[in-house]
Amino acid sequence: MMYGFHEERGLRFRVAEYLKTLTALLLILWLFKGPLKLEDYNDYMVYAIIALIFAFELLSVGKWLGVTISGVVFALAKASFWTSVFLFFGKWLGLSETFTGENATITAGTAFAYAVVLLIAGLLLAKFDERNIEWKVEKKAYEFSGASFGEVKLKGTGKAYPVKFGRKPVGWVIDGDLMVETETPIGNVTRRLLSPVVVWTSEKIAERKTSPDPGFVKRANELINPDRLYRPKNKASVVDLGIVKVYEGDGFEYVKVPFVEVISTPAGDEVKIGPMRLREGRITKTIGEMLTIRELTNGFQLTKAGDRLAIKTEEFTIEVSGDRVTYRSGDETLSLGETVSLRSGDISVTVGRGRAKLRIEDVVISARDGKVRIRVGEKTHTIESREACDLVLRKAKEIVEEQGTEMVEGLGIDRAKLNGRVRELIDELMRYLG
Repeated sequence: MMYGFHEERGLRFRVAEYLKTLTALLLILWLFKGPLKLEDYNDYMVYAIIALIFAFELLSVGKWLGVTISGVVFALAKASFWTSVFLFFGKWLGLSETFTGENATITAGTAFAYAVVLLIAGLLLAKFDERNIEWKVEKKAYEFSGASFGEVKLKGTGKAYPVKFGRKPVGWVIDGDLMVETETPIGNVTRRLLSPVVVWTSEKIAERKTSPDPGFVKRANELINPDRLYRPKNKASVVDLGIVKVYEGDGFEYVKVPFVEVISTPAGDEVKIGPMRLREGRITKTIGEMLTIRELTNGFQLTKAGDRLAIKTEEFTIEVSGDRVTYRSGDETLSLGETVSLRSGDISVTVGRGRAKLRIEDVVISARDGKVRIRVGEKTHTIESREACDLVLRKAKEIVEEQGTEMVEGLGIDRAKLNGRVRELIDELMRYLG
């Protein structure tokens, strides 16, 4: 039987979601109690709604890191607040004197006062629940024989050990002979990985259960510890305050407060307000789960989220965002997209959108709108010619493609060849000066 994270999702959280739905349905029934001839059950329905509010809030405590004292207190505060809102507006919609009269034991004002006091108590208790993030490699092993994540393929065989974040399963540590392959717009990237390798994903990538290696589990737990993975000032941390959740880590930040959820990842930023998700100012669907494959003893890391991909090695980094690709190696940068560019120290070549600019040491050539400007040292020349402008655009693109290919192949920029191409371009342009 394949090991899946769905087995670890708490039943109480699913029950909490069902109770939320039931509460919403009961609210609708209570609102239309007149036409539905349910006035005789008015008080019973109100008591049931209040009970359900407290039930689903308490069942939702600790969804990320387990139940905490402050989490319970904040859940009670939140439930009291929702109760006060319901009773406050309900008095205009048919609440009986049981909840509005002088002798009422539960009123909007009383519920709101409880919410405020419980919120203060929760804040005072919160410091006891703040903790550093704890990832734990379990002493369980499953057979691994490769996994596919769309364009990303993880090949090889070995043993996969589940990793938990608090109570939540978040990934696997693999011990074996592994190779990662992925497609990028500038070619396929293939890398042999040194064990142990961590794969942050909730997908099913393991198979039958097998015998674990206690020594490997101990070593993996030492390596995966945030104190080793991150510098102290960047060390990942977690705060679970019930209705407020914060997770800060390596290039990843998650903040959740009532009605608002903010996720910042290497793949970009996403904000959820109520049922809407906004990404880069546009309402859109969620990007889905972020995948990360990382060597625990070396510098390789691959992160994929939606159409965005980031690969980091000791020699280079590649970032892909839709049709945009950026390749970096040392101080050399190649960018491909609607605009293409090549940069390294005092060298830069950019072309796209009907314009181009080349800067090589003391030579600067720019072309746009049918005009070419050439500056060599202190001398400047201007050419007004559509043909000359097209020539610069074409030559600049050829230079970026030629030098970019050598960069990706690991050869770097050939300054001698680049200088020769620029001198040839200047000689051709001088003919337009007569």
